[in-house]
Amino acid sequence: MNRPLWKNLLLLAAAALVAASSACGVAAGSNTLQVIGVWTEGEEAAFNQVKQRFEAKTGIEVHYQGTRAVEQVLAADVQQGAAPDIAVLSSPGLLADYARRQEIKPLDFLEPQAESFYGRQWVNLQRLGTGKLYSVAVKADLKSAIWYRPATLPGPKPATWPQLVTLANSQNTPWCLGLAAPPTSGWPGTDWIEDILLHSAGPEIYRQWSAGTLPWTSDPVRKAFQDWGALAVHPGGIQGGAPSALLTDFRDAARPLFADPPGCRMEHQGSFAMGSYQTMHLHTPAGPRPQPGTDYDFFPFPGSGASEVSADLAAMFADTPQARQFLEFLVSPEAQQIWAGNPNATAFSAGTAVAKNVYRDPVRRKVADTLTSGKPVCFDASDLMPKTMTGAFYRAILEYTADPTQLDPLLTRLEDTRKSIPNADWLNVPCGQ
Repeated sequence: MNRPLWKNLLLLAAAALVAASSACGVAAGSNTLQVIGVWTEGEEAAFNQVKQRFEAKTGIEVHYQGTRAVEQVLAADVQQGAAPDIAVLSSPGLLADYARRQEIKPLDFLEPQAESFYGRQWVNLQRLGTGKLYSVAVKADLKSAIWYRPATLPGPKPATWPQLVTLANSQNTPWCLGLAAPPTSGWPGTDWIEDILLHSAGPEIYRQWSAGTLPWTSDPVRKAFQDWGALAVHPGGIQGGAPSALLTDFRDAARPLFADPPGCRMEHQGSFAMGSYQTMHLHTPAGPRPQPGTDYDFFPFPGSGASEVSADLAAMFADTPQARQFLEFLVSPEAQQIWAGNPNATAFSAGTAVAKNVYRDPVRRKVADTLTSGKPVCFDASDLMPKTMTGAFYRAILEYTADPTQLDPLLTRLEDTRKSIPNADWLNVPCGQ
C-alpha cells in the first residue's frame, strides 16, 4: 500500500527516535568499564586474572588497553573527550597535572578503605601533594636495592656508604649498568642519584629537591653525582665501561652477573629486576634459570633507614558506579594477593593486609616486608618532577656517564631548567612520613 510522503517521513523519524532511545538506554545502563594502563605481556596476563575475578564477582565487563605509550595515548584520549573510566600510570607527576585540571576525580569514597589497607604514609604519597586522595597504588616496587649473587659475593653486606665503597673497590668491574631505555634512556642513573641523595642527605633534603626548592647546584646534589662517579662511573667501575652502559638495555644489564666467571658483581635496580633475572641463564646461554635466594639476592641501599619506591597508580577519570566498584576491589587483599601470587609477574603490594605467604620465595617476601614495614618511604624523585625537568635529568645522566668532568656545566643547565618551571608545576609530596 502506498503511503503519502509525509507519513513515510513521520514513520522514519519515529523509528530513528526509537533507535536513538534504545542506544542511549544501552549506554546509560551499560555494565562495562574502560581501563588503560602500563601493563603488557606477562604483567597484562597477571592483571587479567585480577580483572576476571572482578568480572565474576560483579558481572561488570572490564575492557583493558595495555600500552607502553600509555602517557601519549591517554593524553590524546583526554584531548578528544574520550578518556577511559580508569587509567593506571607510573608517574605521580603526570597524574597531579590531571588533578590540577580537574580531569581526574577525588577518591573520597576510598579514604577509609585506603587508610586501613595501606597505612597513613602510603595514603599521603597517593594524595599527589594535593591534600585529597587522587590515586591508589595497584602495585609497588622497591628502588633502594643492590642485587648480587650470593656465591660470588660472600660475607657481610655493607650497611654504610664507606663500607659499600670498600666492597666495590675490592672487585674488578663491580657494577652492572644499562642506561638504554628509549625514549626515556638515562632513568636507571637517576635512581642512583636519588638513592645516594636520600641516604646521605636524608628525606627532608630529598623532598626539597623533588619539590623544586633545592637548587641542582647545591652541595647535596653535587655530592650525590660526585659520589656516584667515585663509586661506579670511572674506568673499571662498570662492566664494559661507559660506552657499554650507554648502549645496554637496562633489562639486559645483569646478564654478566650470571656468567662464569661473572662480568660484574652488583646491580642497583628496582625490585622489578627480578622479572628480568627470571629470563636469564646461569653460566651459559643454555644454563639453568637463576633462582631467587640461591642465585640472586639484594641488600638495602646503605645509609638512612628510608627507602625509595615507585608505584603503578590508578586514577578515576569518570565517576561511575562501575569505576568505584573496580577501585574498591583493587584496594583489597583479594585483588592484590591474586597479582602478587602470579608466577608470571613480579608484583608487590604496598598493602599491609596482603598475606606474605603469597610471595613465592624469601627474596620476594623481603621486598614486601620492606614496602610495608612502616619505615620511611619516598617516591622516586624523577617521577614527581615536572616532565621538562625529568627529561633534562635523564639527558644529564647520559652526558655525565660519557664524561664526568662536565659535571659543573651539567648542573648549571639543570638549575636553569628548574628556574624556568613555574612553582605551581612542582609537587610537594611528603617523604619519609
